[in-house]
Amino acid sequence: MENLLLLSKRVKRKRNHKRTMNYKGMQSRKGMRCLHRHQGHKGTRNRKGVLATVVFTGICTLAFAVWWTGREKRKNGKPEENAAKQANETKADTMEQANETEPDTITENAQEAASDTTGETTEETEAKIAQQAANTEEAAESVFHAEDIAKLTAGSIVDISVLEEAQIASLFYSQEITEEVYARMNGISFQETGSIAREDLRYLRVLHMGFDGKTHIGELVVNQAIAADMLEIMKALYEKKYPIEKMVLIDEYGGDDNLSMEDNNTSAFNYRVIAGTTQMSKHSKGMAIDINPKYNPYVLKGENGEALVEPVGSEAYADRSQEFDYKIDEDDLCYQLFTQYGFTWGGSWNSVKDYQHFEKN
Repeated sequence: MENLLLLSKRVKRKRNHKRTMNYKGMQSRKGMRCLHRHQGHKGTRNRKGVLATVVFTGICTLAFAVWWTGREKRKNGKPEENAAKQANETKADTMEQANETEPDTITENAQEAASDTTGETTEETEAKIAQQAANTEEAAESVFHAEDIAKLTAGSIVDISVLEEAQIASLFYSQEITEEVYARMNGISFQETGSIAREDLRYLRVLHMGFDGKTHIGELVVNQAIAADMLEIMKALYEKKYPIEKMVLIDEYGGDDNLSMEDNNTSAFNYRVIAGTTQMSKHSKGMAIDINPKYNPYVLKGENGEALVEPVGSEAYADRSQEFDYKIDEDDLCYQLFTQYGFTWGGSWNSVKDYQHFEKN
């Protein structure tokens, strides 16, 4: 009996010991799970803190950059506006200096030139001063030409050295016959015969290179059918510095073709007949032009072998085998341009030679 009691007590102690160990194990595993969970929460909080710090730092940096840029713009202004303002001020100063050139300025420039003449002779110094003064005066006159050149009369000499290409091109133009031009023509080159209407004609303003090597204002009246071609030809002649001595309306000579030719005047429209005939000329329709007529005369051979040469005084230029200035032949630029635009040259005719003459049907 005692043995059974002892055995029963041992079994109870073992059971109690096992329960105790199981409880401690459970407590230990629970603690480990709690510890792991706690460490996980702590890592997450650390990562969120770092991210928040980075975002905050970036926002602060961006805000500072925006503030600094605005501060610099308020301090210095916009570069584009400053550049435009400076360019406008420079342009205004240049125009003001050109328009307000006075004798005092010329004198000051001359004195400045004189101060730079160390070691030069008296003659060289005076020449340099004179040239400086002339350049200053020329600059002042150029401003006037740029603004008022269109108001000058035909035959005027102009300085286009300061004009841009577009401004020069604008000085070549065609327009209907104005009241002012009509008053000059009516009853002289223009006759109320019904053969041609005023509305069929155009007044051209052009530039041409004179025999003096200077730019002259020229004028022509032509049929509207050839106005555009005539402008293009005159532009090309001027660009190539082709010499034409004079170019004013024939009305300045009372409509007298002989007087116009003797003065070597280039002209187009004139209500008249062909020289030596009763047939109306192409000039009466505004479909022809005579270029430098004194050096390119009209030559009609008579039955007796003698030649009629017009204008008077051009006999020496009737012999086209001779070489001389201002002669129109097939190698000449004038011939090449007019024939390129479909004009016929009078110098190629058989019965008569009209070397000055170009016409179009």
